[in-house]
Amino acid sequence: MKNIAVILSGSGVFDGSEIYESVLTFLRLEHNGVRYQCFAPNVEQLHVINHLTGEVAEGETRNVLVEAARLARGNVKDLAEANPDEFDAMIIPGGFGAAKNLSDFAIKGHECSINPDLERFARAIHQAGKPVGLICIAPAMTPKLLGTGIECTIGNDAGVAEAITAMGGQHTDCSVDQIVIDETSKVITTPAYMLAGSITEAASGINRLVDEVVKRA
Repeated sequence: MKNIAVILSGSGVFDGSEIYESVLTFLRLEHNGVRYQCFAPNVEQLHVINHLTGEVAEGETRNVLVEAARLARGNVKDLAEANPDEFDAMIIPGGFGAAKNLSDFAIKGHECSINPDLERFARAIHQAGKPVGLICIAPAMTPKLLGTGIECTIGNDAGVAEAITAMGGQHTDCSVDQIVIDETSKVITTPAYMLAGSITEAASGINRLVDEVVKRA
């Protein structure tokens, strides 16, 4: 049975993994009859956002791995312990945690760096010729995460697309229900909530992405 690694960045759209995108990914993986294992880095979040007000919760700290456990119903492991040889593919759901906790793209833009445990794992998956799926804002990490020249999408946000290009990536505009596939690199991306106005719209692209990742695994 195919085994897919899902990398989480916390829990909650504004400071962790986007919950709908994550759950849609889990659901579609199960529909495809494959196994998956969630991982998250054991690090402190950049900050905690009050999702009711959208403001930073001053003085509050949370751990990315502990928060991801909420989303994964406790079944999540430390990314530092992930063995790429045990997996056939990797998917990273979106949410600002990808740009705040898995990387510092939210702060440094095209000069960002990637969490070292994620970089180690993702590079090994990629260099072994295994497919990688990136959702929502997560594709912004592509050039630093996997290498330059890879075609990807975050939808049609000009500022983020410009940053991807500045890092050596190749951005292609894409509608919410579609995916962009870099055939050579086996990298599949979709905009999801970069464009989605509803969970149904988000699912339309995520389902295609998961199906494509599983097919190529």
